[in-house]
Amino acid sequence: MKENLMVSTKGQITLPAAMRRALGLRDNAIVTAEQLGGRIVLTPAMVVETEIYPDADVEAWRQSDTLTKRVREDLTRKLKKATRGTAR
Repeated sequence: MKENLMVSTKGQITLPAAMRRALGLRDNAIVTAEQLGGRIVLTPAMVVETEIYPDADVEAWRQSDTLTKRVREDLTRKLKKATRGTAR
């Protein structure tokens, strides 16, 4: 699907409804804009809610961690393999 879009005086563009539907973009969706050569590439983005924890909590979790280095490395490798190709 290819469309010509007008850039407003405020630098805004409107994505056509058919494109939004095709990509599953709903109200207030987030997209990532990336300049590649002479192109602007828009990619639907995933927003992950995060929490900030106090350093004392993080340190307590680190000290209570009973995984060996090898088990942690194995788990990390499995997670990377399972998620390969799902992140952009």
